[in-house]
Formats: sequence, structure tokens, C-alpha cells
Amino acid sequence: MPLQVGLFFGSFNPIHHGHLILANFYLQHTELDQVWFVVSPQNPLKPSSTLLNEYHRLHLVRLAIEDEPGLKVSDIEFRLPRPSYTIDTLTYLQEKYPEHKFSVILGSDSYQNLPKWKNYRQILENYNLYVYLRPGHPIVHHEGFPEPKLLKAPLLDISSSYVRECIQKNFSIKYLVPDSVKNEIELNGYYKR
Repeated sequence: MPLQVGLFFGSFNPIHHGHLILANFYLQHTELDQVWFVVSPQNPLKPSSTLLNEYHRLHLVRLAIEDEPGLKVSDIEFRLPRPSYTIDTLTYLQEKYPEHKFSVILGSDSYQNLPKWKNYRQILENYNLYVYLRPGHPIVHHEGFPEPKLLKAPLLDISSSYVRECIQKNFSIKYLVPDSVKNEIELNGYYKR
């Protein structure tokens, strides 16, 4: 039986409870055996000026999920050409782990942009897509696309940019991120500039 792995791509800048609730939800409510947080060193569609160093972000994800056996973190994109394109990562992972069956977990905002992705048709033909609804981004049905797997996942209306904003204003980020992540951010003065 192949291991069913859901890939949750993101900058995780920083990881917060919203990410963790989603990952855990997909673990509980689908046939996925594991969810991997694929930390992107650089998103081709996002500016990199506000990004914390990728190794620090990777470490924060590790701290956030250390006691969760079904959740893993992957630095696979650190070793691939940049910027990282989802199709290249999927191709690499499929070659490295031929015994696994990979799916992609993405928000409805990313799903709307799918036709802008490199080789997006190849993704649609070879991988299941689990799409969660992001407020203000209704599911757009692209003509000729197979139906994505839509699940009504619980969403927390917090974002990494909101967490960073709180840090810069010296507001507490308690309850927004796991305590281990909060402590590490405070200890190192991340996002303070």
C-alpha cells in the first residue's frame, strides 16, 4: 500500500495555528497518512524581502510539529533550483519516493491562480488537489479541470503577515502560534526590524 502524503506548500513565515489546524484536519478527514509541510525558500509569486531565513522558518515548523507523528516537515525545495516551482518539487519527490502517492493541499486563492503555474496541466493530470476555502476567494471552476477535493476545513482568520505585524508592534503572539514557536521567535528577535 503506498503511503498517501499530502503536501502543504508555503513560506510558513512564520507557521501559525491556522496552518496546523488545516494540516491536522486533512490528516483526520481524508485518506492521507501524512501531511508534509514543504517550506519554500522563495515563492515565485511573492516578494522575498519580508522572508525570514529559510533555515529559521524550517526550524520553527519543526518545533511546531515535533510531537505530531502524522505531520512532517520537508526542506526538499532548499536543494532545488530557485525559485521553486510546484511541478519540479512534485517530480523530484515522486522520483525520490516512488512508493508514495502525493497530493497537493492548497487554498482557493492559490487554486484560482493555478493556470499561472508552471506546467499546471501536468499537476492536474497526476496529482489529487485538496482545496480549502479562503475567505474572499470563491472556488473558481476552471474549464477542463478535474474537480478538486473540496473539504470544509475550519479556518482561523490569522495570517503570517498579521503575526509579523504583531511582533513589530510589540503585541503578544501568544495563542496565534505554538508556545515553542513564540519562545524561539522572541529568543532570537525574529521579525523585529
